Amino acid sequence: MAQLRSSATISVVLWYGLLILVTVVMHLTRETQQSQAHVVLIYLLVVLGGSLSGGRPLGFTLAAAATILISYYFQPPFDSFSLTKPIDAVVLSAFFATAGTTTYLLVRAQEEAAQARAHAEEVERLSNEASHAEALRETARFKDVLLASVSHDLRTPLTSIKALAQDAADSGDPNAVIIVAQTERLSKMVAHLLDMSRLNAGEFPVSIELNTAEDLVGAAVLEMTGSNGADRIRVEIDYAAPVLIGMFDFVESLRVLVNLLDNALVYSPPTSPVILSATRVGDWLQLSVSDRGPGVPRTDAERIFEPFYRHASTANAVHGTGLGLAISKSLAEAQGGQLIYSERSGGGSVFTLRLRAVGATDPAELPVEQ
Repeated sequence: MAQLRSSATISVVLWYGLLILVTVVMHLTRETQQSQAHVVLIYLLVVLGGSLSGGRPLGFTLAAAATILISYYFQPPFDSFSLTKPIDAVVLSAFFATAGTTTYLLVRAQEEAAQARAHAEEVERLSNEASHAEALRETARFKDVLLASVSHDLRTPLTSIKALAQDAADSGDPNAVIIVAQTERLSKMVAHLLDMSRLNAGEFPVSIELNTAEDLVGAAVLEMTGSNGADRIRVEIDYAAPVLIGMFDFVESLRVLVNLLDNALVYSPPTSPVILSATRVGDWLQLSVSDRGPGVPRTDAERIFEPFYRHASTANAVHGTGLGLAISKSLAEAQGGQLIYSERSGGGSVFTLRLRAVGATDPAELPVEQ
């Protein structure tokens, strides 16, 4: 701001200095060389130059000053403000009007040219951004296609390796048992990659039907039976309340819920229960999995649903691909739902799967059976 004021001050000084200089020169040659028309044209050039440099304020003040100087120095009787002929007043008025109008139009043309340049730059910027965005989309599409192709091609050899290793394991080979376990891990990773590419491409089919949250919770607990720590799962549902009904894909929602339970059991202390609750909040069914694990640092809370992201403190301690939460979130959104993370009071994490609810939100709104 100070720099702009300084530049404006310099411009004013320079153009008023030039106005004084041309006045002195024309005054010295007033009797021999200068006609009134020449004086008007020279002053008009000074006014226009000042307008270009300093804008309307400087242009108008130069026009006013030049009008006064013409009246005093270059209209008979010289060196006085006496107007002996009506034409002199007309000349002065015409000069001031011409100078003022020209100043206004010149500055307006400058402003419109500046706006045009700014618009052109904005268009160019947006065009570059659009090109960049298109390039990113094309890169992402190519990545998804590549992942899908590689994942699909890996499934057959992995199946063969697992079958051969299983035969060897059944024969008592301890190394084959390890191969089977690692092959299953690789198969799971390949399946996750394939699902991620299909979800990103919008090609993952979902079957949204009328289901109950109670059935979904029961299926999730049954699915976890036999898993390490499954006995620590505690279900919290108010069975006295109306049935929790929603529109969602049962199979894919079950997949999300099982993944959340599995993560909670892995990250929670071995003696800490994992709470699986279901309730209705407004238009949503909320199925929450709460644990007493280490939680997620606040700086990472926005990144936990990114593909392949794993926090440094747990990346080496827990096996995984870093795709589970990303796929779960995409599966929730594919059926019009949400997957939300929040800190648990007292420590730990709460992951909430939100699915579209149907029916009354209050028992008083339910139809009365006759």
